[in-house]
Amino acid sequence: MRVTLLSSAEETEAAFYDALSRADIEALMGLWAEEEEIVCIHPGAQRLVGHATIRASFEAIFERGAVNIQPVLLHASRNMMTEIHSIVEQVERTSEMIQDIHILCTNVFLKTPLGWRISLHHASIAPGRAPHETFRASMLH
Repeated sequence: MRVTLLSSAEETEAAFYDALSRADIEALMGLWAEEEEIVCIHPGAQRLVGHATIRASFEAIFERGAVNIQPVLLHASRNMMTEIHSIVEQVERTSEMIQDIHILCTNVFLKTPLGWRISLHHASIAPGRAPHETFRASMLH
């Protein structure tokens, strides 16, 4: 697997959603931190820890086709080594019809020797209609 040096959490996040839209498991898994303590929580599912379980979950998702997710309403908190993104995801499945579904998501990124990598992806289905407010970026002290 070819490793790409990612210079920002935003670049890593864009690559994550691009890999989802192409159902590219290799590209997607190449974005995660090397540590085994990585965590992924899919909407309505159990907590997954480690590369093998996270990979298996995305392989199962990709069996149903690619997932087109548009991240919107970003709120970012950052320091020199960590960045936390709270976003709303607008979801469209290429293989099925889903109407007005949005996901509340937290993505945590770590700055590593290989660039910015995903440490945690936590997503949950939000009730009601998608919010329309805008968030302002803030800084951690």
